[in-house]
Amino acid sequence: MKKKLILESGEVFHGEGFGAALETAGEVVFNTGMTGYQELISDPSYCGQIVCMTYPLIGNYGINRDDYESIEPAIKGLIVKELCDLPSNFRTQITLDELFKKKNLSGISGIDTRRLTRILRNHGVVKGKIVNADADENTVVSELKSTTFPTNQVAQVSTKTPYANPGRGLKVVLVDFGSKLGIIRELSQRNCDITVVSQDVTAEDILLMDPDGVMLSNGPGDPEDNQPALEMIRGLLGKVPIFGICLGHQLIGLACGAKTFKLKFGHRGGNHPVLDLEKNKVAITSQNHGYAVDQESLKATDLIETHIALNDRTNEGLKHKIHPCFSVQYHPEASPGPEDANYLFDDFIELMEGFKKEEPRTKI
Repeated sequence: MKKKLILESGEVFHGEGFGAALETAGEVVFNTGMTGYQELISDPSYCGQIVCMTYPLIGNYGINRDDYESIEPAIKGLIVKELCDLPSNFRTQITLDELFKKKNLSGISGIDTRRLTRILRNHGVVKGKIVNADADENTVVSELKSTTFPTNQVAQVSTKTPYANPGRGLKVVLVDFGSKLGIIRELSQRNCDITVVSQDVTAEDILLMDPDGVMLSNGPGDPEDNQPALEMIRGLLGKVPIFGICLGHQLIGLACGAKTFKLKFGHRGGNHPVLDLEKNKVAITSQNHGYAVDQESLKATDLIETHIALNDRTNEGLKHKIHPCFSVQYHPEASPGPEDANYLFDDFIELMEGFKKEEPRTKI
């Protein structure tokens, strides 16, 4: 079936549709990963977005039962140069097209993804819509320009009910802003006793669970749209060790007085070099974010910059000068991507163990 992608800036791309036969609109972004499309599709941080894959062949190893990062995808659509209908991999169960049909997702293939990526790099992310071939282009452009997308993406993807992932080690409360299963896997491998809670949890609710540490997960959207989470973080500082990833990192920054800003086209892919300023070592990291912490604003806070992106020198890590709290902008759990930085979960374990050895503090 013929489809086309229309951008609010007026550009039109003609291609072949795959997946469900529906039209879909969202923020158009690009990802530079060569593999990992299944994890990308199921990453809640892509809620509300249509993702363009810069690698030309997608779907070549199919879809399997093991590589999901969430149960239900939150992505709005996928754009690829070439879609593989006959995947070759021993783990393959269904094709990418079959998954999109089952999950009622829409995609488009056969377009010039290099041209689209250049547009996004030059002009920044834009609103777009995958539509039927006979859709009126001027009407779609007008609709996109007047459309305001929802700002409650975190509430859409966060768990509504707390649940446990039992272990016999340290007790960790994972605040789910759109958490990937990779975070749970890394904590589980370290035998943590995990309780996953909703994004609207309060500091009092968390402290009543008497955790050894709190993990703030990744998630979609603008961090400034999550004001209650900032109060929650402020209520936890100094009372329990905190580790934030991606959106969790940005929220820690905001809660401590820093500012955030929207990047022109974001960091999305599995090949981003990050410098650890304390260790003077570089890690190749997996990233997926459209916002960053403003480095200049850190001067008025009790936060120290610990990591920077080597591609554009933006902030990639923080730690608190006084309290046991640190965070990174990238994904140390990878999924997909390199695992250079998963030692940070070991650092979190050490931070929790060290905090437990200190004199008891008033937690509530």
